Amino acid sequence: MRNLFLIIIIILSFVSCRKIKKTSHNENTLHVALGNKIPTFDPALSYDTVSATVVYQCYETLYEYHYLKRPYSIKPLLAEELPKIVKNNTRYIIKIRKNIRYHDDPAFNGKIRFVKAQDFITQIKRLAFIPVKSNGWWLFDNKIKGLNKFRKKAGNNIEKFHNLTVSGLNAPNDHTLVIDLLEPYPQMLFSLAMTFTSPIPSEIIKYYNNNLENHIIGTGPFKLHGWTKNKKILKLVKFHHYHESFYPGQGDRKSIEMGILKSAGQKLPFLDAVHFHILQKTQLRWKKFLSRKLDFLLLPKDYFDNAINSKGELADNLKQKNIHLQSAPTLTYWWLSFNMNNPLFGKNKYLRFAIAHAIDMDDYIKKFTNNIGLKANSIYLPGISGYNPSNQLPYKFDIQKAKEYMVKAGYPDGKNLPPITFDVRGINTTAKEQASFISKALSKINIRVLISHNTFPEFIKKSQIGSLQFWQDGWNMDYPDAENVLQLLISKNHPPGPNSTFYSNKKFDQLFSEMKVVQNSDEKTKLMQKMEDLIHEDLPWIMQYYARNYILIHDYLKNYRHSDLISNNMKYLKFER
Repeated sequence: MRNLFLIIIIILSFVSCRKIKKTSHNENTLHVALGNKIPTFDPALSYDTVSATVVYQCYETLYEYHYLKRPYSIKPLLAEELPKIVKNNTRYIIKIRKNIRYHDDPAFNGKIRFVKAQDFITQIKRLAFIPVKSNGWWLFDNKIKGLNKFRKKAGNNIEKFHNLTVSGLNAPNDHTLVIDLLEPYPQMLFSLAMTFTSPIPSEIIKYYNNNLENHIIGTGPFKLHGWTKNKKILKLVKFHHYHESFYPGQGDRKSIEMGILKSAGQKLPFLDAVHFHILQKTQLRWKKFLSRKLDFLLLPKDYFDNAINSKGELADNLKQKNIHLQSAPTLTYWWLSFNMNNPLFGKNKYLRFAIAHAIDMDDYIKKFTNNIGLKANSIYLPGISGYNPSNQLPYKFDIQKAKEYMVKAGYPDGKNLPPITFDVRGINTTAKEQASFISKALSKINIRVLISHNTFPEFIKKSQIGSLQFWQDGWNMDYPDAENVLQLLISKNHPPGPNSTFYSNKKFDQLFSEMKVVQNSDEKTKLMQKMEDLIHEDLPWIMQYYARNYILIHDYLKNYRHSDLISNNMKYLKFER
């Protein structure tokens, strides 16, 4: 009798385990890895890949990029149509879709809240409001009539923030937004496709005292499902009141070849939930992907040899696991940055040039990208209008030349040169190895390097307060226009803006003012070249490489197409098991 009982228990346990396994396998939840902790949920502050990966699934904008078209194409999202542009390209009249519902929140006192034109004005005011310290202020600084005046008058006063108006931002009714510019702004639609400009109701600002770092109240297809800081998993669930939105029915040749038009016309989103797993160690991400606990994986450099054969193709053992490889050029590139406010580097151009000549960038690219990265030849990126593939940098790996520059810098053989600090962007193995590579390279010209280890949020904080000295930096293009790169180097964008080098050059600033209002043309290309010449002369950046990504995808995940610009992509993904 006892043996029979044990047999029954064993059978039930087996059935139970099988049932759990089946349920887990068939759940309609996307599992995604994040390589670092999430710095913020606030769309006015989110300016890094990690937070953007989450924020773009929950917040929406007036416009978005077409998921399947290349070159990139802007289309309406919360707007009914593309704007009417009048008054010599300085007035944008935007019609807003009706019955767009926000995620429910205590701030609404149990009432349903729909998007109003005023909500976009509130958020643009937040970008200007000094206490927010928005990373997106640069988008509209000296661009919208009355906005800089509002910034100055409001100061740090939250009551003034709510009560003061901006002459260039008006809502004649709940579904019409009028924006008046000081001058033409060719990048305006790109700005209105970034979550910096997501609508935020004033009730939210008041309820949370203008602190949205741990709250998400958007209109997107997914909403936050409970969150405690320092948890290892962040959960989003499908917003069941999401407005009508459909998978696109058009695309370029590649999207047709990839077979991701089969969902055309179907209602979005397909998923019930998205779970973000904060996995800072590449080994953990790799193991979880192989065990199908992650549905796709941006292949870490540490595992290129495991996944890619000598021909650049997916390894046979992964093919046998029904894993697919997607190779994608990116709008991301990397360089080494100097703090131009630092007393050691800021006033010693020869020291900067010595370092530029001491680093073997070919070896760096081979070691850290498996030769996938394309060696940079410009401060511009291929694919950007005005990029010149025949351009050459004013430095190359040359130890003898580096030593000559050390003499000019006043530190022959490194004599009397204090140690320099190289700040690491994260705690992952690759970041540490990259710092070690730089340290060893500079030791050949007797420069001692102290490596400062940071979590990614710590690194971001240091960049915002100007405490970095020497570090690796990079940029994921916000939109496909050279202005987006050059604004990283203008004086008015010193931290908390994106100019973390504190580079300042009046001639460069003047040329930027001229270039930013010019449409793509020969005139713009000439201005871009003049600006690049100044950067090469002053050398706040040592260029490294243009990135390319390998993405591993389990065969049951459909519609995935990698893009550096399209972050709100999870609404398009679906499972076919």
